[in-house]
Amino acid sequence: MPNLLIELFSEEIPARMQSRAAQDLQKRMTDGLVEAGLTYAGAKAFSTPRRLALAVDGLLAESPTVREERKGPKVGAPEQAIEGFLRGAGLSRDALEERETPKGPVYFALIEKAGRPAAEIVAQVLEDVIRNFPWPKAMRWGSGSLRWVRPLHSILCILEDESGTVVVPLDIDGIMVSDNTEGHRFMSSGRFSVSSFEDYEAKLKRASVVLSSDERADHIWEDASNQAFAAGLELVEDRGLLSEVAGLVEWPVVLMGKIDEAFLELPPEVLQTSMKEHQKFFSVKNAKSGRIERFVTVANRETADQGATILAGNQKVLFARLSDAKFFWENDLRIAKAGMSEWTDKLESVTFHNKLGSQAARIARIAALARDIAPLVGADAALAEQAAQVAKADLSSEMVYEFPELQGLMGRYYAAAAGLPDDVAVACEEHYSPLGPSDDVPSNPVSVAVALADKIDTLTGFWAIDEKPTGSKDPFALRRAALGVIRLVLANGLSLKLDRFLDAQLMRHKIALNQSDAADDEIDTLEEILQEIAKHGVFKAAYRAVLDTRAGGKVTELIGEELPDNSVDLLKFFHDRLKVHLRDEGIRHDVIDACLAKEGSDDLAKVVARAEALGEFLATDDGENLIQGFKRANNILSQAEEKDGVEYSFGADIKLAETDEERTLFEALDTADTAIAPALEQSDFGAAMAAMAGLRAPVDAFFEAVQVNAENEIVRRNRLNLLSRIRSVCATVADLSHIEG
Repeated sequence: MPNLLIELFSEEIPARMQSRAAQDLQKRMTDGLVEAGLTYAGAKAFSTPRRLALAVDGLLAESPTVREERKGPKVGAPEQAIEGFLRGAGLSRDALEERETPKGPVYFALIEKAGRPAAEIVAQVLEDVIRNFPWPKAMRWGSGSLRWVRPLHSILCILEDESGTVVVPLDIDGIMVSDNTEGHRFMSSGRFSVSSFEDYEAKLKRASVVLSSDERADHIWEDASNQAFAAGLELVEDRGLLSEVAGLVEWPVVLMGKIDEAFLELPPEVLQTSMKEHQKFFSVKNAKSGRIERFVTVANRETADQGATILAGNQKVLFARLSDAKFFWENDLRIAKAGMSEWTDKLESVTFHNKLGSQAARIARIAALARDIAPLVGADAALAEQAAQVAKADLSSEMVYEFPELQGLMGRYYAAAAGLPDDVAVACEEHYSPLGPSDDVPSNPVSVAVALADKIDTLTGFWAIDEKPTGSKDPFALRRAALGVIRLVLANGLSLKLDRFLDAQLMRHKIALNQSDAADDEIDTLEEILQEIAKHGVFKAAYRAVLDTRAGGKVTELIGEELPDNSVDLLKFFHDRLKVHLRDEGIRHDVIDACLAKEGSDDLAKVVARAEALGEFLATDDGENLIQGFKRANNILSQAEEKDGVEYSFGADIKLAETDEERTLFEALDTADTAIAPALEQSDFGAAMAAMAGLRAPVDAFFEAVQVNAENEIVRRNRLNLLSRIRSVCATVADLSHIEG
């Protein structure tokens, strides 16, 4: 069984494209070979800046012969139908066989496709892969029609087995397939031929090319770490940069240089970001002081002076880059120490969204909401408002303009330089978090208040203008914002009534959207309404009517009919995100639905606590059996109510009980009811589930001994009302009708 080796040698491939290109080469080649009948034992792809390579082991020497029996038209069918069948099968008339079938005589044909040699199939598949390769961007060169990410210089393609090595015959736009390649651009001498993958890899290494990107990355990391350690310093880990740099060199040579003393007092994040973004340098820090003192660069060749010239050139360029960063830092510090008002004023002319106004208007809304949220998260309201007012000031700074990824972090430095309280400075950095499912969640109360306000304002704003996520499209990252709110609430154990804040912020947006059409007195009235919502919470339809009367009919005109619906829809969006989050945590979807169906579902922390307790309860024998008893009671009751046209929801009387099992169940329900109510009041869902577990035995005994639909109508009604009590007592904990099984 031969082994296949392919190399596509070109000008430098962008580092960001190499890994995906290697995967595409492997998948498209192996899929094409298998479809053509060539199976294989294993395959592995490789990439360097100048080549993509693929090694396929244990390939079949030829595709198997395929025999296929094909049913044709009926005997006596029109001649055109028979001729069409023959053309499709590639046969002549004498190859047809007549057979009797239940529908009469029919022509059959036996089609045999002989196997093809591996070289022929490989050539066909490889040409198709090269001509249709899915580069994000490709180019043409010369006069040919071939497109590749960079000009393609040569193609190596050989099949190797015990008998020797064979070059696969193929010519693509004048590029003849061969068995030779070349090594490093500067450190190798000419082209060389190879006879197998092992020979190929070994000769490349002798020609100063490390084929494996993982091996190059490991070498860079180990050598850089050792050099840093020898200097008493520590290499700053950056796996993304490591992967990128490994894609920039074929023969990595690690060099460590010093940073000029003039720049050592810059924030370490500024140094690290500037060196990474502009120079692809690794940062080396002093573990004791935390300062970035040196850098590591990776050259693509060895030199006679051990890299001294390369380092000198890099340090010269780095000096210019860091001089810019220092200028930005010092200029920004001057503005920060003056109070940052210069930056916040600039945000008046920075548009957040064409329908949602400027960044300054958004900051005002966030500050008002942060003040409302602060007492509920243990934060000082004045500090939360102050933090929200300056949290985005650094967006106007020169440093963040140059390095947008430093937003928030620079805000923390600038707030500290301005002499603002530590909690305010911390909130400037942390209010963006969490940015994803693995990002850290802030715990500082002021940070939590501003982070919640920021994300809630974003969500309510886009709901107010009907810019909601659809399908896989979420251009404003609203799903991420909702998950951020959920993680902030759960990680900090916050009991928040989200409805209150969603309604208030939706109304703020509606006022802003309609403000140009309203008189001053109408806006004053609407501001009063905001205060009413802050006191009363949910914006109910009846409450709207009262406020509308007070505002002279302007509430509906200014804020629109859809505000309550938007609030409900946005809360449902939160619930959908919560379901995804909890399913990832291992909580069943039906358990989540059972808890969300209860009132107070806008208190996400309570929903989760209830779901966790219910999930644990259902995992026990008592829970599993009680669910069956509940479902039986619910089914009997529902059928009886439908048949009788009445609702059996009250009036169960222990005096009408005829059996001990009935009386025991009455007592158990009274006991459970007495225990569940205070437990739920204290959000002690474990105790509520334990009280509900006490119903398992009485319910089981009741159904074993008692016939609900008794002949005596009074007894029957009493027993149906007793079943209603089972349903209602259980429903106080969760809506068990959602539980499956």
